Parts: sequence; structure tokens; C-alpha cells
Amino acid sequence: MTPIRSQYLRIKRRYPEAIVFFRLGDFYETFDEDAKLTARELEITLTSREMGKGQRVPMAGIPYHALDSYLARLINRGHKVAICEQMSQPGAGRELVEREVVRVVTPGTVVEPSMLEGKANNYLAALVSEGEQAGVAFVDITTSEFATTQLGANQAIPELERLHPPEVLVPQGWRMEALPAPATPLDDRWFELETARETLLAHFKVATLEGYGCAHLPLAVRAAGAIIHYLQETQKAALGQLTRLSTYSTSSFMNLDPQTRRNLELFQSSRLGTSGGSLLQALDLTRTAMGGRLLKRWLGQPMLDITQLDRRLDAVEWLHHSATRRARVSGLLGRIGDLERLANRVRGGMATPREVVALRRSLEVIPELRASLEDGKAGAAEATLRPFDKLRAQGGGAEQAQDIALRQAQDIAWLASELKPCPEITDLISRAIADSPPASVGEGGVVKPGFSPELDELRSASKNAKQYLADLERKERERTGIRSLKVGYNKVFGYYIEVSKPNLPQVPADYIRKQTLVGGERFFTPQLKDYESLILNAQERMEELEGTIFRQVCQQVGAAGERILAIASALAQADVFCSLAEVAARYSYVRPRLAEDDAITITGGRHPVVERALPIQEGQGFVPNDTYLSNKDAQLIILTGPNMSGKSTYLRQVALIVLLAQVGSFVPADSASIGLVDRIFTRVGLQDDLVTGQSTFMVEMVETANILNNATPRSLIILDEIGRGTSTYDGLSIARAVAEYIHNHPRLGAKTLFATHYHELVELASTLPRARNFNVAVAEEGGQVIFLRKIVPGGADKSYGIHVAQLAGLPRSVVNRAQEVLGELEGGAVEPVRKEGRGRRRGPAPQQLPLFGMKSELVEELARLDINSMTPLEALTRLYELQKRAREG
Repeated sequence: MTPIRSQYLRIKRRYPEAIVFFRLGDFYETFDEDAKLTARELEITLTSREMGKGQRVPMAGIPYHALDSYLARLINRGHKVAICEQMSQPGAGRELVEREVVRVVTPGTVVEPSMLEGKANNYLAALVSEGEQAGVAFVDITTSEFATTQLGANQAIPELERLHPPEVLVPQGWRMEALPAPATPLDDRWFELETARETLLAHFKVATLEGYGCAHLPLAVRAAGAIIHYLQETQKAALGQLTRLSTYSTSSFMNLDPQTRRNLELFQSSRLGTSGGSLLQALDLTRTAMGGRLLKRWLGQPMLDITQLDRRLDAVEWLHHSATRRARVSGLLGRIGDLERLANRVRGGMATPREVVALRRSLEVIPELRASLEDGKAGAAEATLRPFDKLRAQGGGAEQAQDIALRQAQDIAWLASELKPCPEITDLISRAIADSPPASVGEGGVVKPGFSPELDELRSASKNAKQYLADLERKERERTGIRSLKVGYNKVFGYYIEVSKPNLPQVPADYIRKQTLVGGERFFTPQLKDYESLILNAQERMEELEGTIFRQVCQQVGAAGERILAIASALAQADVFCSLAEVAARYSYVRPRLAEDDAITITGGRHPVVERALPIQEGQGFVPNDTYLSNKDAQLIILTGPNMSGKSTYLRQVALIVLLAQVGSFVPADSASIGLVDRIFTRVGLQDDLVTGQSTFMVEMVETANILNNATPRSLIILDEIGRGTSTYDGLSIARAVAEYIHNHPRLGAKTLFATHYHELVELASTLPRARNFNVAVAEEGGQVIFLRKIVPGGADKSYGIHVAQLAGLPRSVVNRAQEVLGELEGGAVEPVRKEGRGRRRGPAPQQLPLFGMKSELVEELARLDINSMTPLEALTRLYELQKRAREG
């Protein structure tokens, strides 16, 4: 067995679950089963190599400079890759080059920019549970975000759904099918409390975890400790970037379950499965990747703190007021790169020269951006009252209005104060690194002339030597008379003088033969050899010195990493505020009024996504609608109306307006007053779960049960067609029972929008004091149905389902037959098909039973019924029983 084979096997034994990319010169090679897997997954050639007497080993490799593209394909297919680098130079007095695994790349620890989505975090999460409690921690090593929480066990999976991590660390034996992402099991001891605590204390170099807010949250500590251990094994370089641990509580935010995020299409269109058509796409006009990531986090975590929300709304309003101001701030933000990831790549020693220059150029924008955000007096001078200002001024006149405008201008000052310039960092990079450096260190030209006297001296010596060689060719041609003489260079033979065969007799005696060619000879002279040594040694020394200087600069910049990340956080917020303000200005959004009461009042509300998809032509634009919900007098809205009339759009738009208000955004409405809600629940659409064997109706009932068991009086519930997945009677019964439970249960009592086709439910408004009937208005002209899209008081009496079927393109014969059957059903003259023997034939059409021609006992029983005390469903059921008895009799 060769020494290199022994070295590889020793390293592979330490990383049995990973594909080891073993650096050999300009290639990363894989061996044995890793090679077979790599060749298959990457569609590259599988070769073999003799690595010992009679031992041919399977082998597959990739060029080192193409690592990112091949690595992405392996990671996306669920593999882990251990990157084994050469830690010493070949021929440096050692028989075998030292090699070491510098990192293990897993889905949750990717740092390559080409493998990351700019406007999305790449979280590595950890989960541990015990009894009814659980701990969740997560980290993004590209941005240094590290946080942990302890919460109810039933909240853990929804929290992971919100984070959407590509990898979750769990103890051995965890139920893998319950996780929303691929799991990586760790030995249980890394989740033990004392081990985790010691791991965290050692990492942060502290004596207690009190300062991080998790000292008394054992499950939060266990999850966070497991993450640090995992990074110690896979990403040692990233550990130095994790200097903070945030402990948060999910009770500070609105909890959105996966069904609600999906039904409201917050991040993906349910039809397209992409971000197109989502709320995120409708709001995202951010200019930086940092702002895009923050906006996505805010949409996934609406707040419950009015003070913080008003602070956000003040900032949005300040930018919303002036198009000039927005354009100036947006333009400056557009010149800023991803400071979070750039700073972490610098701190982790992975930054390229171009990334360091991008960091400098981004930081150079900060003073100008801060000045724009501090422009309070100018903002006050051009201020005018808007509708919301009038509400706040409450008739105080122009003087009070001006005070409000000035206060608005100052409301952004807190953000401007966090944009603290780093002149010493920009100056260092500006002096040290070339403005247009090469892609990597080692190509030369990275360090600016004048920064290092030693490097300048080497460059001068190398330049003079190269000039000597350039002059040498001319001088030797003149001295020898050989006009075809050439001075050249290659990596194998170094510098040489080449003479063609016909001119060999003219070669001087001081030429020393170096190489024989087919068409001539190559020579050298002692002086040429001296200059070759000077040039090559200078080049090697320049590369070494330039690399050292670049690393030193990165270390100095990395020392300011925390300051840069603080700037990045402020920039991300400014970007989100500017994006929300621009959306509000373009699409006529208004600032919502937030309150601690339970009322939701919306005037002229619109769906933020649907309204943009409609043609802006007269009579074809989005039809706005009003909404009033209150636990006191309008808790349950029963909404009826035809198919395709806009019920579902209306339900979703109310939920989205509430959500936007609690994100800190303006809302698509003429005015809105929002009493904060703790959760938004939705039950919308037909879906099944084939993996668990749940039918569409079962999924519907499971989601409904979740709502009834977890909603509170502060919640907002959106129900669309409860009970449609089963028979009419079953569905109507369930729908009515659900509506009554929401209205009557003392623990629940949530504000609810209940859309249904069951017209019988409109009678609930006469028996439930806080229920109200509304319907979507339609008009019929010349046999055609016109959807008016307007929500009006009262219940609907038709569904117009056959009309919708016709619009969908059903064959005319089917539509005609459906209309016939509908007429028969409504007239009570259905002809059932009876089965007799092996054949089927129509039986005689049953006659409508005369009410007063029945048997006397049925008439008497009917007369005894107390109609006034019966519910519509009870009356319908009793009538059916009487009819059945009459037929049998």
C-alpha cells in the first residue's frame, strides 16, 4: 500500500458518512465507493489507479477550480462532502504532502455564494424534546445569526416549518417522518444538558449563560449546544463568527401554521409552486439581499407589540411621504452588496480579493445614506397632511400638523444612528487592495503599489529581470547574426535560447545545450540562468508575500466584523422600509391604525396580489370591499354567494390586510383599524395526504380540529366551505356545528369569516346574536350571470354552479342535462333508477305526497311538532323521516 493510500484511508475512517474530496494537485479525487458514487451522481468518468502492489483502486476526480458547481449537485442530492486540502507545499522537504479535512459541507452548512439564494437564509436547525416541551435552535453561518427558544412540543414543528431549514439535527431515534426537513441524527450525549451547557460556555468563553437569556431554559440550551458541537466537527472556521446567541419567545409573534402560510400564499403560489404570485413577490422591491431576507422573516413572524409596530410604520410613513427621498435612499441601497455574507466570508478567511473590494465599496456608501436618513428638517418643510395625519392631529390645525410632520421626520433617526461609518476599514482596504483585483490571490496584482515596500522591491526586481530578457533576444540576434533566434520560457525547462538547425553552426561557444528539438536546439547561458533564478524566486516570493498581506488585511477587517454586521442589520431594515413605502406609493396603500381592542374595521379593502393581476380597464379593475369584525357584535360573518363570485379572494384579503398591518406595512385599503390578533387560522381548499393515507375530507377535519382546539378570542379564523368533502347532510351538519361552537364556546369566540354554499346556514344569524349574514352580489341579465364582486348584507339563495360549469367549458349537452336535473330536484320530480334483476329500468316517477292526504297518525304527528323550537336541520331531518314512513306505508 502506498503512503498516499494509507493517508487517504486514515482520513476516510474519520468521515465514513461523507464523500471525501481528496486534494491531489489541481484535482479533488475520490476513491473506492466514493468514486463510484461520485462518478454516477456527477456523470464523470470512473477510472482506476494502482496504489500498491496489485491494488487498483476505483477513482474519480474533478478540477479544483470547478468545485462549486460539482459540490452543489452532490449537496442538492442529499450527500455530505468532506473537503480535504493540502496543508503543505509539495517538495517542501517532506516525502508526503500533509492533508487535512478543513470542512464538511452539508445542506445546512453551505457557504459558497453560488450555492446560496441571495434573499433567503440557509439555516441549520436543531430539535430536542422532552414531555410537552421542546427546544429549537438555528444558525445561519453565512450571516452569523444564532438563536434558540424553548416552546411547547406541539409548536416545534410549526417553528421549523417557518425556518424552512435544509437540515435538522436530532437525537438518535427521532421520528424522522415528523420533520419538515432532512434529519441528521447525532449521538444523544451531545444533546445532554451538562454537555451542551459546557459546549456553549467554552465556545463563548463565559462562566454563565445568564447573559444570553437561556440559562433557565434547559431544552433551548441543549439544542444550541448540539449545533455548536456539530459545527466543531464540520465547520471549524465558522465558529469564530458566532459571537452572539439570541434567545427568543414565539409568544412575541403571531404563530402561522403551515396551512395558513400555504393558503394565504405568503411565499409561494399554491398553483405555480413558485414565489411568483405570492405576497412576498408583491412586496419585495428590496435592493439588497439582506433586505430581502429580512422582509421574508418579517412576513413569517408578524408582531404582537404595538409599540414596535408603530415604530416600523413611522419609518415606512417617513419614506412614503416623499418620492424624492425614496429614490435617493433606494439608489444608495442599490450600491450596497450583501454585507452580512461578505463580512462573514472575510472573517472566515474565505473571501476573494473582489469580495473585499465589494465590502469596501458598500461601506463607503454608509455616510451618504446616513445623511439621507437624517434629513429631518427637509422632510418637515415639505410635509403635508395625509388622512392618517388628520386622524392623529384630531383637528389641531396647521401648527399641530407641522409638529406631526417633524416628528415623522425624526422617527427614522433611530435607524440612522445605527449606520456608523467605518472609515479606518475603508481606508485600509483602499490603500491595500487594488480597485480591480484578480479573482483570486496568487495571480498577482492584488496588493496596490506603495502599500508594501518589500513587495514593491520584488516587483521592481522582477520587472527589471523581465526587461533584461526582452532585451536579451535583440542583443543575441545582433551578437550572433542569427535573425531567427528566440528567447522563450516553459514550466518544464525554464528560460531558454532557441536556434533552428540551419543556424546551429553560428551558435557561440558560451551557449550550453539544454534540449534537442526536431527543428533545432535550445540553449542557456550562465547569465540567463542567474536571471531565471531571480525572476522565478521573485515571482514565488511575490505570491507568498501578497497572500500574507491579503490575509493580514482580512484579519484586520474581520476584527470589525461585529460593527459591520450591526451596520448590515440597519441597512436591511432601511431596505425593507423603503420597499414597503414604495409599494404603498405605487399601489395606494394606507397606514393602518393598530389597537389593543378586538375590532377589525377595513374600508375599501383589496387583495394585494389579485388586484395587480386584473386588467386596469374601466369596469374590470379590482372591486374593493369593507369589513367589520368584532367580538362584541359581529364575531361570525356567514358569507354566501355563487361560485367564482370572489368569496375566497375576500376571505384571504382580510387575512392578508391584518397580517400586513402586524408586519409593519401599509395596507391595500382606503382605511383600516386593526385590533391585534394572536393567530390567523385558515381552512381553505381541497387537499389530500397520500403519504399518511388521509383523504381530502380527513385533512379538512384535521385542520378544522386544529383551529377549534387552538384558537382564542384574539384569533382570526378563515373558513372556506367547511363540510364539502362529504355528503350534503353530513357536511351541513358539521358546518353548522362548527359555526355554533366558534360562536358559543367561552374559550374560543374568535372573529370568523365563514364562507359556505349551504344556504341553510344563513338562519344562524337569527339565533346567534353575534352572527351576521353577507353575500357576494350578482346580477342576471338576459339569462347571463354578472358577478359584481361586492360584499353586501344578507344571504344568497343560489350557487350558480351550472353557470360556472358552462364557463369552464363543459360540453353543452352536459350543461343542458344538469339544468334539467336541477329543475327536477327543485320541483321534487326526480326519476330514480331502480334495479330489478340483472337489468336496470326507469320506474314510475313518484308523485309529490299531498300534505293532507297522509295517514291520520302522520298528520297528527306532524301537527304536534313544535316548529318554532326546532332548528332548520332538525326540521329537515324530521320531515325526511315522515316522508319515508309515508312511502313505506
